[in-house]
Amino acid sequence: MSFLDSLEDSVKAMESRAEADPEEARKRQAARLAEKNAALASQPAADELKSGKFTSELLNHCAVIGHGLRTKVQITWVGTTLRLQAKERKLELRPTPEGIVAVFFQDDQETKSQALDLKCDPEQFAKLWLLQ
Repeated sequence: MSFLDSLEDSVKAMESRAEADPEEARKRQAARLAEKNAALASQPAADELKSGKFTSELLNHCAVIGHGLRTKVQITWVGTTLRLQAKERKLELRPTPEGIVAVFFQDDQETKSQALDLKCDPEQFAKLWLLQ
């Protein structure tokens, strides 16, 4: 039996022991339930972020400001989170049960986070992120 076969058998044995442990299964189930409840509680904010007027205007203003800076603003949806990236700057809009949280990054280091009111001016918010 080769080393890799032995290693694979050991890993499988450890996994089956972990799956058989009722305490570990209970913890996994509780974690899944908590994650599901959090997702359900943040669903109204996620829906507003995905289909609201604020988001479309924010994306338009980011594209215009980015064009003026000669910078492409990349737009990505990661689950319910909207991620905008322009060179070394990144902004994530994350829905939570309390509303939307804006998280600002510079060189992949979080610089600040703040609650975001979707009734604020999207142009001013785009300028805050891109021109700070």
